[in-house]
Amino acid sequence: MPVPIRPLLLGHRGARAVRSIPENTLESFDRAIADGCDGFEFDVRLTEDEEAVVCHDAKVSGYEVSRTPAKQLSRLPRLRDVLQRYRDSFLDIELKVKGLERITLDLFLRHKPRLGFVVSSFQPGVLKSVHALDATVPLGLICEFTTQLRLWGELPVQYVIPHHALVDAELIRKIKGAGKKILVWTVNARADMERWADLGVEGIISDDTDLLCRTLSARSRGDGRSEEE
Repeated sequence: MPVPIRPLLLGHRGARAVRSIPENTLESFDRAIADGCDGFEFDVRLTEDEEAVVCHDAKVSGYEVSRTPAKQLSRLPRLRDVLQRYRDSFLDIELKVKGLERITLDLFLRHKPRLGFVVSSFQPGVLKSVHALDATVPLGLICEFTTQLRLWGELPVQYVIPHHALVDAELIRKIKGAGKKILVWTVNARADMERWADLGVEGIISDDTDLLCRTLSARSRGDGRSEEE
């Protein structure tokens, strides 16, 4: 009997379930990789002086990121540092705001991920802008609601990244039938991890990177190599 193909195992903002480690930090990304993940998803925003920094919320420690110079947000990782440090990991780079498109592409010239990557966003305009600048960059539409999900066929994306509550076998069939890949978020229950893997999704994003890897790492890799190789 053939060994089931394993999807990409990706941490959500790193290893978010580990409460002792702040999310979207190098320490959290390191933990996701140490747990056995192929890579991770993380969020990028733009400072007042146009530095790409890693954070989820629009405000950090009372500072509005878009109206604050990078030097006042020194605790936030820089996108350039993440790209350089994790070149051998799969990166799901979520652009939270407009204005990051050219900056991100310029950084790829020096620090392009080698294992693979996707530039993702909830915002169709951001994805269209990246595509207009460089049509070779793999893009992903993130969807939390059905109104967002309806747009995937109209956009120049290679990945559809829906919330797990939106996903069923028929959606997976349609997306894969259209030649696109699907990453499901945020999957934190063992049974759901196994179900989406059995249905052939290309990646699973989880807060609980330890559980994700313990549940699915025994399967063969999607590139045909076993875990022992």
